[in-house]
Amino acid sequence: MNEDTEQKIDQEETGEDGMADIAPVVRKEVIDDTTYNKEDARWYTIHTYAGYENAVERNLKQRIESLGMENKIFDVIVPTEKKIRVKGGKRIVEEEKIYPGYVLVRMIVDDDSWFVVRNTPRVTGFVGAGNTPVPMEESEVSSLMKRMHAEAPKHRIDLVKDDPVAIVDGPFKDLEGKVGEIDEDRGKVKVMVSMFGRETPVELDFLQVRKL
Repeated sequence: MNEDTEQKIDQEETGEDGMADIAPVVRKEVIDDTTYNKEDARWYTIHTYAGYENAVERNLKQRIESLGMENKIFDVIVPTEKKIRVKGGKRIVEEEKIYPGYVLVRMIVDDDSWFVVRNTPRVTGFVGAGNTPVPMEESEVSSLMKRMHAEAPKHRIDLVKDDPVAIVDGPFKDLEGKVGEIDEDRGKVKVMVSMFGRETPVELDFLQVRKL
């Protein structure tokens, strides 16, 4: 890397507060105009400060463009997958980070591309041996991509009739009862709870109960 390039890269803001998560654009000449084949690139993992994965993704994509590295750094991904959650008694699907604190980069590694990625604000380093990045195994990448593009999981209900359970979410939270019926297709369980001096059936999402 030549001296002018290093000076231009060093001029970028790193920022230390949560608001300054994107460095200003610095235009420059392309470091290397060699055409590289994207199929020859490998996936690498970089470690970030916790909670700044999306900021690193945005910032690195900006640096790739402003520093003319599109021919060496092809993809930047924060891997996420769909998870079922219960909020306010309702079943919703949310995106959850698969590897909190990590970002994936598909790239051709050389001194210039390593420097651009490694010196992105809030990146603490590559996963590898010392300063040498170690690429991910192809099987690991394939498995990860399947998880990222899968539909929301359909969980198996690990309960049987008459199991004692505690209700952990919704208007009946903290009550205890026993399982009366199970509907795996709908992801629902009917719990018999003691109310008004008798057992009353309450239909809940299976994520709203915990087996005792």
